[in-house]
Amino acid sequence: MVGVDFGTLSGRAVVVRVADGAELGSAVHEYAHGVIERTLPDSDVRLGPDWALQSPQDWIDVLRVAVPQAVAASGVSPEQVIGIGTDFTACTVLPATADGTPLCFETPSRPHAWPKLWKHHAAQPHADRINQVAARRGEAWLPRYGGKISSEWEFAKALQVLEEDPEVYARAERWIEAADWIVWQLCGVESRNICTAGYKGIFQDGSYPPRDYLAELNPDFVDFPGKLATGQVGDTFGGVRLAPLGGSAGTLSATAAAWTGLPEGITVAVGNVDAHVTAAAADAVRPGQMVAIMGTSTCHIMPSDQLAEVPGMCGVVRDGIVPGLWGYEAGQSAVGDIFAWFVDTFVPASYHEQAGEMGMHAYLTSLAAEQPVGRHGLIALDWFGGNRSVLVDHNLSGVIVGQTLATKPEDVYRALVESTAYGARMIVETFEKSGVPVEEFVVAGGLLKNPFLMQVYADVLRRPLSVIGSEQGPALGSAIHAAVAAGAYADIEQAAAVMGRRTEAAYVPDPARADAYDRLYAEYRALHDHFGDGRLLHRLRAIRNEA
Repeated sequence: MVGVDFGTLSGRAVVVRVADGAELGSAVHEYAHGVIERTLPDSDVRLGPDWALQSPQDWIDVLRVAVPQAVAASGVSPEQVIGIGTDFTACTVLPATADGTPLCFETPSRPHAWPKLWKHHAAQPHADRINQVAARRGEAWLPRYGGKISSEWEFAKALQVLEEDPEVYARAERWIEAADWIVWQLCGVESRNICTAGYKGIFQDGSYPPRDYLAELNPDFVDFPGKLATGQVGDTFGGVRLAPLGGSAGTLSATAAAWTGLPEGITVAVGNVDAHVTAAAADAVRPGQMVAIMGTSTCHIMPSDQLAEVPGMCGVVRDGIVPGLWGYEAGQSAVGDIFAWFVDTFVPASYHEQAGEMGMHAYLTSLAAEQPVGRHGLIALDWFGGNRSVLVDHNLSGVIVGQTLATKPEDVYRALVESTAYGARMIVETFEKSGVPVEEFVVAGGLLKNPFLMQVYADVLRRPLSVIGSEQGPALGSAIHAAVAAGAYADIEQAAAVMGRRTEAAYVPDPARADAYDRLYAEYRALHDHFGDGRLLHRLRAIRNEA
């Protein structure tokens, strides 16, 4: 099987043996355009604050470059590959024509014609209105999203396009998640997966929000669900099937076979989200197993056999992680991005000289790890990319309290690490207070390579951390889904048990440090509640945007 993970800055492919999940070869392709945040490619057209776009050409190049390289590295003959699965960041969404052509290919000078990356937060005012109107009307779907729809999701981003560039909105015959668009390119058949439709597209209990609600947002928004073209699972709406996870979307087309070097006609799995497929890679697809995929941001996903309303969650969707269970999602908008921002912006040159070949993150980590808990005297709020859960407000911003003239870079670095752990504890506690127990906390993603950070999380959470057994969690998870789609396994649970892996209780909390962190977490909660109303932070952001 081949699994392809489309990330924020790069795409990676892995070749996996169906019999045991062994990873035989992998390759990474860095996106030529990366994250488009300031100006459009090959243009002087500037973007506004909080914009984040991507180029579909980068995604196609992953298929052309990374997949053949991974197969070559594996020593496996292309003819031995029986299926391919893919996953994507979400909500990464694009406007396209009815045949799937991205509008940015036709009008590259129009910012709203480009795909909006998951961390495009410029639609926050539109999300605010979506939530205000829904709350006033008592829309039944709103509690399924913790009481608030994020500015990262499909409806807020589409409403922004409608109201800021109605011509692009009118030309967009499809508003489609990149997770589904890439599958369309692979097999030539348009489909929509139940995961992104539910979590990112407000599709609940077989329908979208009602027309009169959409009309109240904007009269021209009333037919927006027609651009999503999804209906009941297995049924069609607008001629497009809403497909269950682990299902087959079709077979590899001749065009995609030429791109990838794989045989035409092999199975193409239904699209999915990077975080959600990772649960299978960690063999964490049973109720109560929360998987935190920790990278530039963190997504927390967990299957459950019960439905509850969890304040500030990203969503709960039936069959959203594995068929037959409710799937919960929450998240933190920035984690690794916070550490990278600090290192890139605020560390003095003398530290870079001292770090040498060790690298700045490793050097700061080594200095921070020498401190006892609380020595730096700081508390930070992890809102440098806004707050995804539990406040669902991307106009919030980061806060650091307690700095003095004696504060050093390693102090701030440790406080930022701890702040993300406090944010994760807030999420776990919110789930458990809502009657959804977290039985096991499983970590995946690039940040698990930092043992100090993992130990901080174990101490702050006061619980053991299990860790995934693969450095390519999403790509492995996509390969597992492809194995199910190709018929090698009966369902995702069976495939995950054989092909997925994790180490239980790899990090265990230290009681003394955990007690010390309890005191600091109480201060974090106080700071969280004080600034969480957004009044001060919103005013500052408005002043910045005006300037």
